[in-house]
Amino acid sequence: QVQVVESGGGLVQAGGSLRLSCAASRSIFSINAMGWYRQAPGKQRELVAGITSGGPTKYVDSVKGRFTISRDNAKHTVYLQMNSLKPEDTAHYYCNAGPTTARAMGIIPYGMDYWGKGTLVTVSS
Repeated sequence: QVQVVESGGGLVQAGGSLRLSCAASRSIFSINAMGWYRQAPGKQRELVAGITSGGPTKYVDSVKGRFTISRDNAKHTVYLQMNSLKPEDTAHYYCNAGPTTARAMGIIPYGMDYWGKGTLVTVSS
């Protein structure tokens, strides 16, 4: 069993930056994929960025060049650095550890899915 807790959301002006953190309750070394998702009101949840245990990453086109996902296995934490934020980035952001992200990244899924409760990012124009 793994618990993941997101933090770092908040209100920021367009053009600003935020760093989201996803802290896991135990080692993430064996979790083959972790990712950040977001869901805006009235929209479906989408994968924003994913990272495998080996390091490869994947981003949705709308954030490429602005967002960077990274993982620190020693701290059991995955980060999402968000720069040049836009009002359309406003959403609840969720962290996932497990097969949902593995499938999205085209690698073999295994184990259980773990989701955090989310953190709200609001970008004002």
